Amino acid sequence: MSPEERLKQLGIVLPEAPPPLGSYIPIVRTGSLLFLSGILPLINGKLLRQGCVGKEISLDEARDDAKTATVNAISILKSHIGRLDKVKQCVRITGYIASASQFTEQPKVLNAASDLLVEIFGEIGRHTRSAIGVNILPLNAPLEIDFIFGV
Repeated sequence: MSPEERLKQLGIVLPEAPPPLGSYIPIVRTGSLLFLSGILPLINGKLLRQGCVGKEISLDEARDDAKTATVNAISILKSHIGRLDKVKQCVRITGYIASASQFTEQPKVLNAASDLLVEIFGEIGRHTRSAIGVNILPLNAPLEIDFIFGV
């Protein structure tokens, strides 16, 4: 089953690739690697939630935001390469989670993104990663994730 078929099976419709929010480009290819800039959990250009996980935002809400950011990343990826079956491997993701001072479950937040990548791409969706707690992110977003894919 192709990644596009898996998306359909999961009921996920890819949005238009979100435009950059600053002076950068969303994706760069070097050799067989695609590097995606940090992706926020935007829907129609807006954050559903703002603040820190473990304070204003629950773990479950942050997990939903991680899925949203992942879907946005896949839309950028698809807009760049045309078909998702060109992906040979999800190499790495790095998640930055705006965290309350005592919140230590950043890996659980990022698991939602990791699990979704495996649901969509199968075994080639498995990747290395880091889950990093930070004080604040652009637009007061709860999280930001960057991605590296091999094609």
